Amino acid sequence: MKRVFVSGCYDILHAGHVQFFTEARAQGDHLTVCFASDEVLWKHKERRSSLPQDHKKALIESLRMVDAVVIGEDHDLGLDFKSHFLELRPDLLVVTEDDQYTHAKKELCRQVGASYMVLPKTPPLFKPVSTSSIVRYIRAPQEAPLRVDFAGGWLDVPRFARADGFVVNCAISPKVSLRSWPYEREAGLGGSGAWALLNGLDGVASELDLGVGWQDPAIIREGGLCVWRSGERPHLDIKTDGSLVAGRMALYYTGKPHDTPGLCDLQGRDFDGIAASATLARKGVWQQDLDLLAQGIRRYYETQLSEGMEPLNPPADAIAWKYCGGGHGGYALFLFADPQARQLALTVNSGLIPIEPA
Repeated sequence: MKRVFVSGCYDILHAGHVQFFTEARAQGDHLTVCFASDEVLWKHKERRSSLPQDHKKALIESLRMVDAVVIGEDHDLGLDFKSHFLELRPDLLVVTEDDQYTHAKKELCRQVGASYMVLPKTPPLFKPVSTSSIVRYIRAPQEAPLRVDFAGGWLDVPRFARADGFVVNCAISPKVSLRSWPYEREAGLGGSGAWALLNGLDGVASELDLGVGWQDPAIIREGGLCVWRSGERPHLDIKTDGSLVAGRMALYYTGKPHDTPGLCDLQGRDFDGIAASATLARKGVWQQDLDLLAQGIRRYYETQLSEGMEPLNPPADAIAWKYCGGGHGGYALFLFADPQARQLALTVNSGLIPIEPA
């Protein structure tokens, strides 16, 4: 009988583990699975087990391809299964291609005359997941805000960052969820950042990988009306609850699609004007002065017109307006002096959508 041995944390059992056990069992006639004890997991991974180890043992034992299960108690890094391995003296130790303790495990195999086998990657039967990704998904919120950017947009893109620059934005409601999305898609409201957050992903890393900036996931995660320092990563400068703009914001969908990554390297963009708009808007947030914030928004809108965006047709009582996100389509934002002015505009303009700070 050829005895096969595998080891790991197997902290949250998933289909990838089942596939690995199945392929390992196919290498012999008997499969022993060893998983790290609660104490070892805490010492080596600095996290507690997702399940009590007796429950985990029972789950693995119930798998049809598993013949025996043992719990690794040794504290040697990567070799928590050492005592069991020396006692059982299996014929084959099977590991994955990304195993980090190759040298130590080969030496252990040498001591008992066992073979060492790296199981080649095979096409996954299911979408690959990991214990850490499952934990992030469980911890992910059920809903998230989107955002409107008031001023300083593009200065969150690392290659356009300025040491004295700022980005001013606000998380908004109604919020979105994986089942409810009451806005147009790809329309300049930071939807990709919200989507990443709802799926338990690192939104900042996701956005930077797309070659765009970090402001969407940063404000969506933080909430409120915020000012950020321009730079390679989010650095919060000012945070408020957004009461300055409560009852005063509305959106209008232009009917045209929006593509931030495709606009990132547009030539001739007025970065000086963008930086100036954020300086004004930041003062407005700092001083809780709506007029100063409106000035910053209007200054940013001037830079959008200089890029060739079509002029907006604002409601009569709006005090500031601009395209959201990279513009050239998507949603437009309108700011009003007070809730009464916004309500009048909503009554007259059926295409306006009221939003609130979140």
